[in-house]
Amino acid sequence: MTPSSAPKSPVRPRKPDWLKKRIPDPQAMKEMRRLLDQLKLNTICEEAACPNIGECWAKKTATFLILGDICTRACGFCNVETGRPGPVDLAEPYHVARAVAHLGLAHVVITSVDRDDLPDKGSEQFAATIRAIHRMCPETTVEVLTSDFDGIDEHLMRVLDADPEIFAHNVETVPRLHRKVRPRFRYERSLKVLARAKELRPDIYTKSNIMVGLGETPEEVIEVMRDMRSAGCDFLTIGQYLQPSPEHLPVVEYVHPDLFEEYRRQAYALGFLHVASGPFVRSSFDAATALEVVGRRR
Repeated sequence: MTPSSAPKSPVRPRKPDWLKKRIPDPQAMKEMRRLLDQLKLNTICEEAACPNIGECWAKKTATFLILGDICTRACGFCNVETGRPGPVDLAEPYHVARAVAHLGLAHVVITSVDRDDLPDKGSEQFAATIRAIHRMCPETTVEVLTSDFDGIDEHLMRVLDADPEIFAHNVETVPRLHRKVRPRFRYERSLKVLARAKELRPDIYTKSNIMVGLGETPEEVIEVMRDMRSAGCDFLTIGQYLQPSPEHLPVVEYVHPDLFEEYRRQAYALGFLHVASGPFVRSSFDAATALEVVGRRR
């Protein structure tokens, strides 16, 4: 085979200037890490290699990751390790509540790895964590970002009965790319989870996220927005996918900030109550703002 006929590697787009971040404050990172180690807690900030970790930790905010740091599902975009998780730490809800109290958080986001190995899919640990925070920090509002619980109403209702202010479940990508990006999830099931949450507890705000830059078209993104609104979704975040490692799905495109602004405009036109759309936006990006906009405090 001659060099000219050899198969070529796909060309990776060059990271643009708008995706450059300042180096995090090492002292702020060290202090937050010390607190998390003391309480034996994990954060999705670290596990998902979030680009906003320096800014968030400097402000003493974090998205807590419960149920361990080993996931039972393997998504093509996610940096969390896949494997066999360890036992559930029954003291974890109390430790999370202590961290929230120590940091003086007005709003906290709780997420988890997928726990398909557990009969309740981890829903009781979510519920226990919400209750612990509300007991110890009654002024703090709680947002949970959960798995799909295999679409089982019993598990979903267990979490909703604990009264989080926001229930979030991420759709992540367009239907055409869903099997490649999230092979153990189903697009329709994710929409059903959002719809059922709103049906079961219409007083709780619902939220979801879309990643862009994976090869979707703007028309497909807007169609996902329409599907979310049909499912009663209140809040939306849209952000740029960034490849955590060479083993993960490649970035197809770095979406220009102007298109993120257009997505934000279109989302509000569809009726979302709050929208965060931008290159560095993630599910928990500036999470408290949504409740401030709608005027809901605990």
